[in-house]
Amino acid sequence: MGLVWCHRGTSLARLYSLAINPAWQGKRLSHPLLDKLEQTTAELGYLFMRLEVSKQNEAAIQLYQKRGYRVFGEYHDYYDDHGDALRMQKTIQQLSDKAITRPTPWYRQTTSFTCGPASLMMCMGSLNIAIKFGQLMELDIWREATSIFMTSGHGGTHPLGLALAANRRGFYVEVYLNTQAPLFVDGVRALHKKQLMIVIHQQFMQQVAESSSIDITYGNISQSQICDWLNQGYAVMVLISTYRLDGKKAPHWVTVTGYDDVCLYLHDPDDSDPDQQAIDCQYLPILRADFDKMSSFGSGRLRTALAVRPLV
Repeated sequence: MGLVWCHRGTSLARLYSLAINPAWQGKRLSHPLLDKLEQTTAELGYLFMRLEVSKQNEAAIQLYQKRGYRVFGEYHDYYDDHGDALRMQKTIQQLSDKAITRPTPWYRQTTSFTCGPASLMMCMGSLNIAIKFGQLMELDIWREATSIFMTSGHGGTHPLGLALAANRRGFYVEVYLNTQAPLFVDGVRALHKKQLMIVIHQQFMQQVAESSSIDITYGNISQSQICDWLNQGYAVMVLISTYRLDGKKAPHWVTVTGYDDVCLYLHDPDDSDPDQQAIDCQYLPILRADFDKMSSFGSGRLRTALAVRPLV
């Protein structure tokens, strides 16, 4: 018996379990079973299969290695007995092997409204390993960058507010925005809330104008620009709509961790879905055509991204 979980909105599937009835063990049934799982998953359009396996389970590790799985990480204290797990992945469809990957630490957002700070922290952490992640930094950045209000609940974070927060911490920032109008206002009904958001937007604009190490380009961010940034050593974060991930049309910040001819790869700081684990939120493969649709938010089709590098 095998169980595969397919990550909605991405090209990633995860092998949750592979089990053979004890009466049939030793008959090499795991190979055809794994073949069938991979074939069926690939036919559904998924490109990558991931799994975790105990470091003590040498037989299973050898099986997966023979089937083309490669270790790409490790989880410490993963199992109930405090054992460690290897993280393995296989490409289950033929793809280009010319992938560019930016090693990036993953950080889990601790609130529903701090995806921006969490994504910025991942960017900064990929550039400076001395940065210590934690909720205090996450909330500090949110207070500095918040848009005040959103459709409901606490406000999210404004791209210019995030740029200012990064700049205060010693980073140069390039911002792409496809509008000069105040952001996220259409998602709020109350007039007094809209007015406050406009004031915040104008304040961010003025502060950015006073900075010599934040540059804004007004226009649609392209995949080629994102790839150029990564090639130049920048860390990159992009605002997406979560509709293709969870059906909820919410603005959400993610960190771009790499690209190849077929996909862009993301770290998603939100692992609140009870059906997924942290491994399902890291180096997520997004087909390029899907990324174009995902990286546009709201009726105004807002597109925005930040590229960050240390100040020289």
